[in-house]
Amino acid sequence: MSALPFSFSVSGRIDASNAARVESDLLAAIAQSGPSVIIDLGQLIYMSSAGLRVMLVAAKRAKAAGGKAVIQGAQPAVAEVLKMSGFDRIIPLVTDEAAARAQFGY
Repeated sequence: MSALPFSFSVSGRIDASNAARVESDLLAAIAQSGPSVIIDLGQLIYMSSAGLRVMLVAAKRAKAAGGKAVIQGAQPAVAEVLKMSGFDRIIPLVTDEAAARAQFGY
């Protein structure tokens, strides 16, 4: 079993105007709460390439610290962006919390 994951939720949009803040908040949460993170995108309606970078940086930070990142509940438009860019091969995309926790052996 991996370390107990914590959940980090993002809502609205991730684009050039707020990506640095979202990245900073997410990396701080990983540093404080542990390297295994479920990134809940259920309330995110838009993600630009700046948002993709945030997800990649978070996944790399989690892995470097001995954990991993899983994306949960991405809305169809956001999931499509993640899949088209190949992020579903880097960060597991799951539909709900139970599936996310299963990625960590819980």
